[in-house]
Amino acid sequence: ALYAKDVPVASVGNLENYGLMTDMKNEAARNLALEAFSQMYGGSGKDTIAQFISQTGLDALKGADILRAAPRQYSSTVEYAHTPIAQNLKSISQVMSADLGTRVFYTQHGSFDTHSGELSAHSKLWQDVSEAVGDFTDDLKEHGQLDDTLILMFSEFGRRIKDNGAGTDHGSGGSAFVIGGAVNGGTYGEFPSLRSEDQIEGDMRFNNDFRITYSTIADRWLGLDPVHIANGTFEQFDFVD
Repeated sequence: ALYAKDVPVASVGNLENYGLMTDMKNEAARNLALEAFSQMYGGSGKDTIAQFISQTGLDALKGADILRAAPRQYSSTVEYAHTPIAQNLKSISQVMSADLGTRVFYTQHGSFDTHSGELSAHSKLWQDVSEAVGDFTDDLKEHGQLDDTLILMFSEFGRRIKDNGAGTDHGSGGSAFVIGGAVNGGTYGEFPSLRSEDQIEGDMRFNNDFRITYSTIADRWLGLDPVHIANGTFEQFDFVD
């Protein structure tokens, strides 16, 4: 989901135990092991692949040390729900509070790929999302960060309009929500029609190009040139000024 040439991106499962050899109780032994790890990846190989592996190892070591400090510096009265998405957002808040300079965070929740059992599955999934985002925004408010944070929630792909008896299969279109203290609320674009004559072979006819959303955020929020990110010039929404 996140990629940039020459920029390492940390992939964290659980921030509380993120790092190398965190299960070692003896601090002196762990320091020796980490030193050996550093020396192992600190070689000066001339082979391109060897250099890449070496740099990746050193980046992982450095990133682990930086991120491990975030939970220790974090304090909040918000009690996050004990769900994967809520705990992921708590980890994001911890890193944000540590002010490490990270501008983009990414997490996911699912699976919404409900070909069967859709009603019961979606009820639980959306409850988890609602509680998690509520906890996260409360935490951002407490730390005075809500006006400086933009949350983009989007679906990976859409679903068919007609159910298959127990769920829905893959279809066109999708949904996106933008949340934040600086967001101009409202619905952007026309709500898709469900009339049969407006469908695309049983699929919803989407009316907003996702690159409009990306261009808007890149330009108006991140201050970046959206042309390179969206691979073209697109109109922009007014959900942020």
